[in-house]
Amino acid sequence: MATTGCGILDAIGTTPLVRLGSFGETQSGGARARVWGKLESFNPGGSAKDRTAHALVRAAEKEGLLRSGMRVVESSSGNLGVALAREAAVGGWEFHCVVDQRTNSSTLAMISALGGILHPVDEPDPETGDWLVARRKRVAELKEELGALNLDQYSNTAAFDAHDGGTMAEIVDKLGRAPDVLVAAVSTTGTIGGCMRHIRTHGYDTSVVAVDAEGSVLFGGERGPRLLPGYGAGVTPDLSRDVHPDRVIRVRASEAVRAARKLAGSSGFVPGASGGAVAHAVEELVGEGVSGDVVAIFHDDGRAYLDTVYNDEWVAENLGSEALQ
Repeated sequence: MATTGCGILDAIGTTPLVRLGSFGETQSGGARARVWGKLESFNPGGSAKDRTAHALVRAAEKEGLLRSGMRVVESSSGNLGVALAREAAVGGWEFHCVVDQRTNSSTLAMISALGGILHPVDEPDPETGDWLVARRKRVAELKEELGALNLDQYSNTAAFDAHDGGTMAEIVDKLGRAPDVLVAAVSTTGTIGGCMRHIRTHGYDTSVVAVDAEGSVLFGGERGPRLLPGYGAGVTPDLSRDVHPDRVIRVRASEAVRAARKLAGSSGFVPGASGGAVAHAVEELVGEGVSGDVVAIFHDDGRAYLDTVYNDEWVAENLGSEALQ
């Protein structure tokens, strides 16, 4: 999906697929689960959102909607903001990013370092109590105030293209076959939707498991507070209406934190918040006796979460001491 040449954007994609036996792969009824991790933190911006941002930008350029010198505004919990800020620096346009208080300070600093202009939302939406709703309302306001283009990661199907021809194609190529189970966290549902499109188009018999947050409204979930960024949604994205996973596993913030720390201490890979949720879901599946090749997509790593997920004081204050056990 990368453009020709040797610039930073050409480093997007072709991320490693590694064996993660630290999940305690077990023999269950004669069948063995082989767990693999697709490590999207190896993208130049450190997350799978590099793929999404690149696809959104290329599609807008192809349609004549985005040119050098223009302004773009987008809502982000962090990773897409970093990716779009880099795209803007390379493409010569101005990027405005609407964020909220859950975004990690190091991520905000990275967006600014790349030239992005931050627009923090200080309060959740008064009607729903949701931060994402508040961010999207601010995006709509800024779009009018600035005369900016909104690429809209929540409805733009270019996101599917990034993970259809990119992420999932790479998994099949590296593994040498389609996995028996694919596990991925969901928010906009661009990653899992694109992977599912690839699976269905090629007729693979892969079971797709969506990892959602408790408090998320995706796939019929009940709205509630969500402390960790990166997975779950307070509104139903248009993209998700065409996404129908085989199973949804909802993970509490405390479960995600415990699983993230456990994986970091046993494998050497330090996952981010959504990666902790994915790790918890995989543990659950392995405990149920799932067999075959299980591929877990880790959207980012834990470098931006050292002050939260991996900080004992923060965890105890926000989730209680039981989350540290």
